[in-house]
Amino acid sequence: MPGDNLTRSEAEERAALVTVHDYDVVLDVTKGPDVFRSTTTVRFAATAGASTFIDAITAAVHSVTLNGVALDPAEVSDGVRIALPNLQDENVLVVDADGRYMHTGEGLHRFEDPADGEVYLYTQFEVPDSRRMFAVFEQPDLKAAFRFTVTAPAHWQVVSNQPTPEPVAAGTSADGQERATWPFGPTPRISSYITALIAGPYDVVRDELTSSDGRVIPLGVFSRKSLSQYLDADYIFEKTKQGFEYFERKFGVAYPFDKYDQLFVPEYNAGAMENAGAVTFTEVYVFRSKVTDAIKERRVVTILHELAHMWFGDLVTMKWWNDLWLNESFAEWASTIATAEATEWVNAWTTFNSMEKTWAYRQDQLPSTHPISATINDLEDVLVNFDGITYAKGGSVLKQLAAWVGVDAFFTGVGAYFRKHAWGNTTLADLLAELEVASGRDLSGWSDVWLETAGVNTLRPELEVDEAGTITSFAVLQSAPADYPTIRPHRLAIGFYQLRDGKLVREHRVELDVDGERTEVAELVGLARPDLILVNDDDLAYAKIRLDEASQQVAIANLSAIEDPLARALVWSSVWDATRDGETPASDWLDLVLGNIASETESTTLRIVLANAILAASSYVAPAERAESRRRLADGFWALAQAAAAGSDAQFQFVKSFAAIAEAGTNIDALAGLAAGSIALDGLEIDTDLGWELARALVAAGRAGDAEIDARLADDNTATGREAAAHARAAIPTAAAKERAWASLVDSDTASNSVVRETAAGFLRADDTALLAPFVDRYFGVIERIWAERSYAIAEKIVDLLYPAPLANADLAAASRAWLDAHADAAPALRRLIVEHLAGVERALTAQERDAQA
Repeated sequence: MPGDNLTRSEAEERAALVTVHDYDVVLDVTKGPDVFRSTTTVRFAATAGASTFIDAITAAVHSVTLNGVALDPAEVSDGVRIALPNLQDENVLVVDADGRYMHTGEGLHRFEDPADGEVYLYTQFEVPDSRRMFAVFEQPDLKAAFRFTVTAPAHWQVVSNQPTPEPVAAGTSADGQERATWPFGPTPRISSYITALIAGPYDVVRDELTSSDGRVIPLGVFSRKSLSQYLDADYIFEKTKQGFEYFERKFGVAYPFDKYDQLFVPEYNAGAMENAGAVTFTEVYVFRSKVTDAIKERRVVTILHELAHMWFGDLVTMKWWNDLWLNESFAEWASTIATAEATEWVNAWTTFNSMEKTWAYRQDQLPSTHPISATINDLEDVLVNFDGITYAKGGSVLKQLAAWVGVDAFFTGVGAYFRKHAWGNTTLADLLAELEVASGRDLSGWSDVWLETAGVNTLRPELEVDEAGTITSFAVLQSAPADYPTIRPHRLAIGFYQLRDGKLVREHRVELDVDGERTEVAELVGLARPDLILVNDDDLAYAKIRLDEASQQVAIANLSAIEDPLARALVWSSVWDATRDGETPASDWLDLVLGNIASETESTTLRIVLANAILAASSYVAPAERAESRRRLADGFWALAQAAAAGSDAQFQFVKSFAAIAEAGTNIDALAGLAAGSIALDGLEIDTDLGWELARALVAAGRAGDAEIDARLADDNTATGREAAAHARAAIPTAAAKERAWASLVDSDTASNSVVRETAAGFLRADDTALLAPFVDRYFGVIERIWAERSYAIAEKIVDLLYPAPLANADLAAASRAWLDAHADAAPALRRLIVEHLAGVERALTAQERDAQA
């Protein structure tokens, strides 16, 4: 039988044969720690006489009954699919099976809390993993009503898409626990990937709101018992209510489901997932210790991202995964505009530039770049396309589209789209049709060049000035990379900034359409040349920008004097992009950072710039200068931390950045004193998580080891503590410790997804990169086996996170090319990871050469 990689053609064939009415799924999660019982009854129409299959990844299949006829499980099931022969006009299928709990963040994930021994379950089904919990036609266009009936320990909370019913006593389990059964009502017609089950002794806080159509919508916020003391539910409810009011008003469509629960769950692979009425979030968003303002803002954006999905994705769903980008890009755009306009985080578009657009530009310049509307041939294609094109470039282009048609027309068209296609499946053309009606603009050509082609354009000003300083000609030049030569239309603004009383302030702005390789801007002719000219002011367009030479000198000399945080972010981004492209020496970037970052007010900009500085010092400077650059950066971060305002976000971030690279500097004694409490910074508390970061830094510096890690873990015997300890052990700067970390991931398959992630991060932490050199050949020798044997979530993490990128040398590039040459037939998703890493090494080599020349 075919494998588990459903193809688009198979999905189209099955959708032509089958119309699904509903599912009754009966689950028993009291059978022990390894498997659960899953009995699925599916009612569906079909083409009489046809044959097809249903998806079911199972530990065992006990029985299969189709239209009252028992089929032999050994003949019809291969553990991934169940064959369905000789269908009738109307069919009833019953599959009784055991499913396996996962520890990878896929399917039905089972977690045992080390703090108290309690067990927690949650589902993660996007893209193809509802089939791990019940038998299902696993494709988004075969929508149905789902009714779940769940038997679980009686003291648990049990949550699904519909309101939680009163439980019914169900006797005791084999281990003596009292059981209960929760019979949920049927959902509306939705796709299987947004169904959900979350169960366990979660603590819950409840609230409610009144929807725009007058319904009272119950709200819940859930967390594990051992974390609930840290849950700021009132704030989460406040942001949720602000989002409800904003989206219902802007969309003109009431919230489509009966309740809205938000659940913070352990060992989560993503930020969150838009299960209908039961959104799951990573526990990173339950703040047991101080976090940066960047993380606080990111949580708000994520809350509103998932809420936006209730309309775009859940109420109206893509027909096939080639429009995944539209689902995620819309939520990116909608959550950012809602955050900026409905919450206190008014500079959310600055955050979008610093974070999402940086990600998008990086992804779009990789050899693996692809059109936003990508060709998705099968499920593997979907998994690898959860990337910076799908989310960040798509969101950026939707921001451009909203500027192109007008924001009000954009919302009007979106609302019409929701009303017209409620509970159905659509393609991109359906949305564009409504936007054309609302705006009066023909979007067919726009769609072709923006969505069907890859690559990012570069925009730069070209101007002439007379002796009096008056502009006599002004044009915007547009270029494209040779591999992706598309020249696109852009709606953008040009800002003129002048130095006034020590501040760079905008004194003139013009907004216009730019198209072609050269666009004359007659409106600017006759104006005095300003100190700084900023193309793409307000960041409307998706494009790399370059400053003219005079503006660049002014911007770099006065970066901290630019008042507007978005304009400042655009300059940071432009100079960093030039550094990545080998145009600006990496040492100059470090000078810019150390000279200006103390004045940066935006937390996410601060976070991204500091991380880029560490990358530049570690991989982009000339190899002969690497040790000195890392030392200068580590010592500079410590000096910045000491000088920062007491208790400020900047102080906190400088300390965290210092801890991330402290072993390269000369202030290890200060680090040790800070960790021990003998040195203090006013306003800075060394809480549990910051304590772990300082401990890891001491480990990486050779000042601590297993004994100190054991002692700290004994004081923090939690899931987070366990992950931090795994990270720290892998960061011990000895060959033996690196070998131990490697073996725990490569030779063993027992680590959970979160421990894999943290161990890999510690493994790559090596101020002396010679510790990593022996693993290059071993890495390329095992990755195909890992890819074949592990689940996607684990294999992808190991291959991606163990790549020895910190080496950033010609030997690593050569080894990567040799593997690619010798494994042309390897899985495309696996090859893509190596192709992307190789591109990163090649970019580093180019930057190193440029820095050496300087």
